[in-house]
Amino acid sequence: MPGRSGAARQGGTPPQRGIAQRGIAGSGGSIGSAEPIDLDDPPADTASVARSIALDQLAGAPRTRAQLAAAMARRGVPDDAATEVLDRFTEVGLVDDAAFAETWVRSRQSGQGLAPRALAAELRRRGVTEPVIADAVAAVGRDDVEATARALVRRKARLTAGLPTPTRVRRLSGMLARKGYPGDVVLRVVREVLASEEIDIADDLGRELAEQIGADSA
Repeated sequence: MPGRSGAARQGGTPPQRGIAQRGIAGSGGSIGSAEPIDLDDPPADTASVARSIALDQLAGAPRTRAQLAAAMARRGVPDDAATEVLDRFTEVGLVDDAAFAETWVRSRQSGQGLAPRALAAELRRRGVTEPVIADAVAAVGRDDVEATARALVRRKARLTAGLPTPTRVRRLSGMLARKGYPGDVVLRVVREVLASEEIDIADDLGRELAEQIGADSA
């Protein structure tokens, strides 16, 4: 029926020339794909996409420069656009690895009882540079390290009361070693806490503990 099909053509929705969905695809999905853009216009500004990714990341939690760069790379943002945005965000203080490291160290040291070695490893995994890491962990003094270790061991000692002494020693020292405490602190604090319970670590057990600490630190 020519008349019907002609009417359909006239009454139907006209085709939209040059309209498509565009975004930067990545492992996290598509960025900006919900908004139609005109293909006759120049490509979208990749710096704007990079800014959107960075702001979205920072809205959830503080991030290091390396973490933001990785998020942009996963979504296909070119290196030059990422650098431009990250330099600008650093300039205005939205990205500050030194402040991030300082806050991270304070939070993880007080909340999880981590020693400087473990704190440094966590910051390293987040892309913080070595000089910044060194400055951040230097804020944790030796007295703080020993006081935190002692509190951790006392708390765990109560939970292990009644177990054989060798078992307690291994559990207490292993807990501190996993949190990054140096061997001399582990040995001294474990001896001290158990001595407060009138439990003396025998010389052979002390040697075994020292060997275990050395193996954990290797």
